Amino acid sequence: MPLENLTREEARERAALLSVDGYEVALDLRSAVGEGGGEEPRTFRSVTTLRFTCAAPGADSFADLIAPSVHSVVLNGRELDPAEVFDGARITLPGLAEQNTLVVDARCAYSRTGEGMHRFVDPEDGEVYLYTQYEPADARRVFANFEQPDLKAPYRFTVTAPEGWSVWGNGAEESREGGVWRFAGTAPISTYITCVVAGPYHHVTDVYRRDGIEIPLGAMCRRSLARHFDADDVFLITKQGFDFFHDNFDYPYPFGKYDQAFVPEYNLGAMENPGLVTFREEYVYRGKVTRAAYERRANVILHEMAHMWFGDLVTMVWWDDLWLKESFADFMGSFVLAEATRFTDSWVTFANSRKSWAYRADQLPSTHPITADIRDLEDAKLNFDGITYAKGAAVLKQLVAYAGREAFFEGARRYFKRHAYGNTRLEDLLAVLEETSGRDMRAWSRSWLETTGVNALTPLVTCDAEGRITELAVEQDGEVLRPHRAAVGLYRLDGGELVRYARAEADVTGARTVVAGLAGERRPDLVLVNDDDLTYCKIRFDERSLETLRGHLGALSDPLARALCWSALWNMTRDALMPARDFVAAAAAFAGRHQRVPGHVPQR
Repeated sequence: MPLENLTREEARERAALLSVDGYEVALDLRSAVGEGGGEEPRTFRSVTTLRFTCAAPGADSFADLIAPSVHSVVLNGRELDPAEVFDGARITLPGLAEQNTLVVDARCAYSRTGEGMHRFVDPEDGEVYLYTQYEPADARRVFANFEQPDLKAPYRFTVTAPEGWSVWGNGAEESREGGVWRFAGTAPISTYITCVVAGPYHHVTDVYRRDGIEIPLGAMCRRSLARHFDADDVFLITKQGFDFFHDNFDYPYPFGKYDQAFVPEYNLGAMENPGLVTFREEYVYRGKVTRAAYERRANVILHEMAHMWFGDLVTMVWWDDLWLKESFADFMGSFVLAEATRFTDSWVTFANSRKSWAYRADQLPSTHPITADIRDLEDAKLNFDGITYAKGAAVLKQLVAYAGREAFFEGARRYFKRHAYGNTRLEDLLAVLEETSGRDMRAWSRSWLETTGVNALTPLVTCDAEGRITELAVEQDGEVLRPHRAAVGLYRLDGGELVRYARAEADVTGARTVVAGLAGERRPDLVLVNDDDLTYCKIRFDERSLETLRGHLGALSDPLARALCWSALWNMTRDALMPARDFVAAAAAFAGRHQRVPGHVPQR
């Protein structure tokens, strides 16, 4: 059994020893069409030329490749016996020089399970479609490489394809002749975000232009779906996203063109390959769908676009810091939706779906810190979950409130410029945010990123004889008492509606915090801790507020406040603080007035 795993320690040792100058990868995909090879896996030829340096000449190392067979391995002009150096997953590289060239000629297998080079036959017309998917470590199923995120390099791909096909890669097309497609070299990127898409895809083009920036746009799906493909809306969201990121990141999109391929049998939501993003084709809608479906697709488009900066331009050193890209992209998807597209209520969706997923995941025995301890690739595969995505995004929303919006974006700008095309760890991000916010980000990180669980925030309201607030405090429960930047909203019944009439923000710390700015206000019918959903917590209610919601939840006119109250009632029911019959009664009385009730866990 070949050793397909890779440990963090092995990756550290290899990164200390090697640096990669570049890859040239030649794939012959003509075998994708025609009859298969019987019981043997259908394969394609993969020839990789890998140039790299070694800090300790004479040392040994290894390259990664998962393939049915290897025809030849040539290291610095010396032929190595594949039977001796290739074990099915690794190629031993003995006696390295300071400057090295490795050439590997292999037969790699097409996939039907989504890893590596996936091959799909359209049942409608018999056409064959290919695409690649690698995260976290399946590029080695397509070409020989050093499969770890911190050994970045530029790539040049050459693809030989069947007649009548089109081919796309991360880089722009340089030439095509006789079925051979050549692509421009990429900027330095990690192995797991290289990509090839090939087949008789339906392809639509457009261009993004602004302030001297010009980005060729493409969108594609299989031909049998062309009549359903609303590429105009895909391009609209894409352009709105680029507008936002260029305005706020002050770092132009760094990867040239921007193609988006909607591919069949995809086992993810999407993947942020620079210049060639792949999506599950369920986002090509075959009939009438809800506004929520279009919002979901737009969110995924913007999520993947955010990765062009968080993840592709600047990449984590190892999978411990997966949140450095996934949490940021999940957060930015909702942020940009609200500020740059027609989906201005995206934070309501976030509160009802993403945070519901996070709360549930964080209260299971399988929960883990946002910055998880990823010992090897097997651990990494398990870390794409509700903690890394949804809790991480919710905590980042808290970070923006804690640091301040401008400090957050200025920190992001410095982060991109300081670490462009490089790899980072958590401390690199914390350093720039400390510079821009003046806050102690290391203490914030210890509380939020390196612990598990969710706090509960409960309001305590004291009023005088005239019904005016003399003190409003917030109690915090939980194993770790975290610093929260939170808003407290006061609501009253007015003309049949529950409307907010006062609001104050405060740093909630420790077990009890007095909120300044609300003393003297008239007694509220509802106190909403975490108004505007700035932090990640369970909301609790004082008795007066709870009675108001039992009778008037449907009177809340603000959709985000409604979402927060529904979420709070659900969490109270889950925690046995509210009888299930009361939640059912509220749902029976008020759910018909609202679009969504929490409890749904999205699949991404």
